[in-house]
Amino acid sequence: MFDRWKLKDFAPGEGRALGAFTEHFTIDDEWIDISAPGDVYQALVAAGRVQDPFYDQNELTCAWVRDREWWYRVEFLYEQETALQADERLRLVFSGLDTFATIWLNGQEIGHSSNMFREAVFDVTEQMRLNGPNTLAICFDRPLDRIKDMTAPSWGLPLLDNAGLLGNTGRTLMRKAQFGYGWDFGPDLPTVGIWRPVQLYRQRQAAIVGVHFATEKVDQEQDLALISIKVEVEHFAGEGPFTVAFKLTAPGEPSEETTEAQLVSPGENDEGLVSHFSVRVEHPQLWWTPELGKPALYTLQVSLRQGEVELDQQELQVGIRTLQLDQTPDPAEPGTHFFRFLLNNVPIFARGASWLPASSLIGSVTTERYTALLTAARDANMNMLRIWGGGIYEQDQFYALCDQLGILLWHDFMFACGQYPEDNADFVNEVSAEVRYQVKRLRNHPSMALWCGNNEAQMIHQMLSASIPGLNPLSGTLYYDEIMPRAVQAYDGHTPYWPGSPFGDGMLEGDYHDWHVWHGFPLPDADNPPAQTSEMPSLFLQPTPEAVSFVHYAEDSARFVSEFGMHASPVAETLRRVIPADQLYHHSPSIDHHNKDNPKDKGDLLMSSVTGLPQDLEEYIDFSMIAQAEGLKFGIEHFRRRKPHCSGSLIWQLNDCWPGFSWSIIDYYGFGKASYYYVRRAYAPVLASFKALKDGTIELWLTNDTLHEINDTVVIQYSSFDEGVLWEEALQVNIPANGSQPVWQSDAQRVADVHGCYLLVRSRQEQFPTNRHFFTAVKNLERSPVAPEFTITPQSEHEMHVHLHASSYAFFVHLSIADDQTHFSDNYFDMSAGETRTISISNQARTITPEMLSVAWL
Repeated sequence: MFDRWKLKDFAPGEGRALGAFTEHFTIDDEWIDISAPGDVYQALVAAGRVQDPFYDQNELTCAWVRDREWWYRVEFLYEQETALQADERLRLVFSGLDTFATIWLNGQEIGHSSNMFREAVFDVTEQMRLNGPNTLAICFDRPLDRIKDMTAPSWGLPLLDNAGLLGNTGRTLMRKAQFGYGWDFGPDLPTVGIWRPVQLYRQRQAAIVGVHFATEKVDQEQDLALISIKVEVEHFAGEGPFTVAFKLTAPGEPSEETTEAQLVSPGENDEGLVSHFSVRVEHPQLWWTPELGKPALYTLQVSLRQGEVELDQQELQVGIRTLQLDQTPDPAEPGTHFFRFLLNNVPIFARGASWLPASSLIGSVTTERYTALLTAARDANMNMLRIWGGGIYEQDQFYALCDQLGILLWHDFMFACGQYPEDNADFVNEVSAEVRYQVKRLRNHPSMALWCGNNEAQMIHQMLSASIPGLNPLSGTLYYDEIMPRAVQAYDGHTPYWPGSPFGDGMLEGDYHDWHVWHGFPLPDADNPPAQTSEMPSLFLQPTPEAVSFVHYAEDSARFVSEFGMHASPVAETLRRVIPADQLYHHSPSIDHHNKDNPKDKGDLLMSSVTGLPQDLEEYIDFSMIAQAEGLKFGIEHFRRRKPHCSGSLIWQLNDCWPGFSWSIIDYYGFGKASYYYVRRAYAPVLASFKALKDGTIELWLTNDTLHEINDTVVIQYSSFDEGVLWEEALQVNIPANGSQPVWQSDAQRVADVHGCYLLVRSRQEQFPTNRHFFTAVKNLERSPVAPEFTITPQSEHEMHVHLHASSYAFFVHLSIADDQTHFSDNYFDMSAGETRTISISNQARTITPEMLSVAWL
């Protein structure tokens, strides 16, 4: 009933004045079609009202959209075989309205919504016509009109209050996706409209309003789990008694148990009627991340009955697992504390990335897009994603996919990089309701690992107050320190809470955002704080190539690195889709428009110390990808070698919200950058990596994130780029489960040629990816570029094999097909002299042929 709507814009206030909410309002040709959920910009493009906002600089020509009043209308027939009874009601549920909305049904105003992050529920029993025509109308007000009487908290310094992202743009005064008004990775395209489903429920007497499934204990020695199930019921008509029954079904097995209990009243926290169950599950199939086991999902069915009549039912996919955040002292590094997650009592190293909304047009994201991105994350050996606080609470299918794939979620509440008002009662109430709703909505997902108060609010304030005198106290701590932790404890009680990301002294405790490389400033030094000044801190100034060198990641001794990243271009095919042909050159107006970071040449600085500066756009694409990929590889390997003292590496960022230049490793259209494949290898559950010491000594480390001991023969080779292997060693190794340690060392004399040679390590049992170590920057390597020989063997219409051979060292070999549904078994790799390799290429969506394939190298 609610999939297809009509849409029209008016000047603010005009739609109401004309009666656009009335049943018989004329729908003329100016009303266009729009789906719900859906996106206004896409509807306008389809109707020819605007051009694609992602193409060229069309973003600027779409600025008028935010200044209009937007109306949705739908006419529908609500067909029912029987009339409503006295003990029945109809509930109209809007899962997401963006943002300031007034709703009418059959000309009668039924309510308002002013928060895109929580559902709006209305009783429409009296207004709805059964088996007759109905008209639903929604007016979305211009957001800035609704906050014009609010005062934004001040930093206490005009320079900051008027400073772009941190300034008083109005975004922090509304419960709306913060990135929509522009960020350093995405466009200024604030959305509007119905972005989540609309549903109508017919209910009798009572309804299930909450189910809470939790694992209280896992005893792996006794092969036993203790489960609690709480069912919350709203009783709105008629008389009881009511009973609740549940059925828990193991994956691939018949039902475990069915239990009934009479409801008791009242529950805590205004829960109404509540039933509690305690369940003992023998031989449980536990939920694990992929490197530790299988993410087993049970089916939980809950039904509400009055006598023999079923009134309501819910079905959930749940996982049996425990999860804690361990912050105990680290005995091996006195004065520090762990920051690590314990999954089923097993310490894990979080290998992952930050997740951004999969499109700036948030209502347009499909299940297929979620599936492709999350599967790519899993295939890159990631076990955790961090949902960033400047975006959105995701769609239901996102969390279901994470449950299925075994991906843990660090979940920010939707607050980022700003000051949020605490003195406006309506705003405080909205935040409280939002937090309560989202905690209850997401608490049953086994993927939920942590709730976090915000992104970088405390960090920015601490950083600025250290160098700028007279800064006001941070506004927003009411939420981070009181409202959020109370809600997580009251409505969940099992998921850890953390006040912000980052929070704590990251070198000694807590988590840390490592941006000292990208911004080119030193790591924090508590003993030597920066001098106070009325000017902006040094991170806003132009750094030097030396300061942004990724080798500085080796100075980081953080406990958990929840952000770090490097900038790179998307692939050439993505640029061709959004940049006019006559602007496909480095720093063209359209290219720079798609780079939202400032200054625009900071990426050039990053490249200059790695590859040298590019001469054209083709080189810029390759060089920026090399700098990003080599930098992330270096950082990840350093953090993983420090396990367990460092217990997490979350890259900024996995994906993009539009086709631009950013820190992502997968671009907007789904093409993996070089860094995606580098990261996939660096995040392998078992990693071999080289560590260069200051005296020229090289160590080989093996890091094992699995639960089984690694017994292997490791082959170490010192090779010339042009002449091949100069010497080789074979080493028998035994690496304990869940451990990291050095297994080999070479003095500087054995590896004296730092420009013409490299080190390589491989596993004879193929238990980890082959890895190599360069002794100098890529631009300084003394090698003769070689074109690898290759042949192509088609396997079917949808698959081909590419067989490659390198006569001498081939660097940065990459294969491409200009179709984002194409998958490569590996890509962006090096080949040693004499090496042969076969790459599988597949595309299940369409036919691929050898003529479509391009093979390149540097």
